[in-house]
Amino acid sequence: MNKNSLLYNNKKKWKWWLFISAAIAFVLIIYASKVLLTEIATEERQKVKIWADAVSAKAELVNYTDYFFNNIKLEEGKRAAILVKAMQKVNDASWDEDITFYVDIIAANSTIPSIITNPDGSVDYVVNVDSATANIKHISELGEKKNEYDSLKITYYKNRYKILYYKESQIYSQLRAMLNDLIESFFQEAVINNATVPVVITDSTKSNVIVYGNIDSARINRKNFQWTDLVNHMEKAHQPIKVTLPEQGTCYVFYEESQILTRLRYFPYIQFAIIAIFVIIAYLLFSFARRSEQNRVWVGMSKETAHQLGTPISSLMAWTELLKEQEIDNNIITEMEKDVRRLDTIAKRFSKIGSAPELKPENLIDVIGDFVPYLQTRISKKITIKFNKPKEEEIIIPMNRYLFEWVIENICKNAVDAIEGNGVIIIDIQAEGERVNIDIADTGKGMPANVQKNIFKPGYTSKSRGWGLGLALAKRIVEEYHKGKIFILSSVVGKGTTMRISLKAER
Repeated sequence: MNKNSLLYNNKKKWKWWLFISAAIAFVLIIYASKVLLTEIATEERQKVKIWADAVSAKAELVNYTDYFFNNIKLEEGKRAAILVKAMQKVNDASWDEDITFYVDIIAANSTIPSIITNPDGSVDYVVNVDSATANIKHISELGEKKNEYDSLKITYYKNRYKILYYKESQIYSQLRAMLNDLIESFFQEAVINNATVPVVITDSTKSNVIVYGNIDSARINRKNFQWTDLVNHMEKAHQPIKVTLPEQGTCYVFYEESQILTRLRYFPYIQFAIIAIFVIIAYLLFSFARRSEQNRVWVGMSKETAHQLGTPISSLMAWTELLKEQEIDNNIITEMEKDVRRLDTIAKRFSKIGSAPELKPENLIDVIGDFVPYLQTRISKKITIKFNKPKEEEIIIPMNRYLFEWVIENICKNAVDAIEGNGVIIIDIQAEGERVNIDIADTGKGMPANVQKNIFKPGYTSKSRGWGLGLALAKRIVEEYHKGKIFILSSVVGKGTTMRISLKAER
């Protein structure tokens, strides 16, 4: 293995080391993120547990308060009944009966709003009412407020009676308002919580949503959104909290982990994706810059080589003309002229590298047919090049003849190096629709899979001498200049290799 191949393999090893380093960095990032995420998730779950316990405790408080208020209302009703009985007793008492106790009961009423009217509705007595109600003359003046009062009939003599209108005390009304505020605050504190937990509260059927909070509006406005789907998803995540509330009955509080925690779960992968994209873009940019630099070096070397060859080739052409005038064997001069023309062709090839070549319609059969005899005389006599001409007389391909011959020469020379001892190189042309395939097969030692993957890469070579540029240039000429394809059609170790060039034909 020469130095170039060693450098190529070292470069490949460095790429693997960089890949492994990136993989290790990714694993460390994921691990560190997982640790941080676990800590955040633990803290989040503690908040959720505290919140869930607070919801249950608040529900118990609301229920106890409602029970307490109902007892107060019951006591208010009893007091109102006692008040009515006391009034009836006062009215029914004889002139000499002691009614001080009953009068004290009536006088002690300082909380129950009461209105006493005659049968026709005219107001006779008002106590413990607001200022607007204190001045009414007839019960009808209350309007819809009359519905707030319960009534009792007080009969004081035969068919004579008065009507007592009463309602719950102002203190009880204020307590009832407090209870309503408490129930409303329960919903607000449940759905709008410091733990930013998405919450849905439903009735006992788990299908009718009473209130919800901390749920992304985009999620709700999504097409085909169903509350039942969300509720079922939440129920799978956490057991719902069952509560009983005044006027609502049995309710269920569904919840799931906060949106922040959900997003944090994807953060390591997003972070890695950003890093990966950055690394890929940087790698592509550096590779592009490296290839551009290599291309400039190749172009510069090629043009300089063509320039340096120009002068001695011109001189050799002149010397062959002088030799023709001398009495020298014509066969020698003819062979010299062939080699001079060959050098001229090589110089033209180098001059074409880096610039857009002129593609002219050429008969592929003639190009290969003319080139094979020349190449045959310049390789080992143990190796025979066979060109199987197709049935077609012409296959016209737009090409640059000088560069295309270079491709054939490079492939054939690699085949010669692969053949140990006697061997054959077979060139076949096959027309398939709009494309033409040129197959170059040899009876050499073949290539293993790892070599096949790298054979067209610049700098790679298995020879003890060589730069690993022949097939790389062939690939560039075929694919970039002629818009074709070149690849290994088949290769079997110990049996040989077949290379294929695929070009588009003119019709």
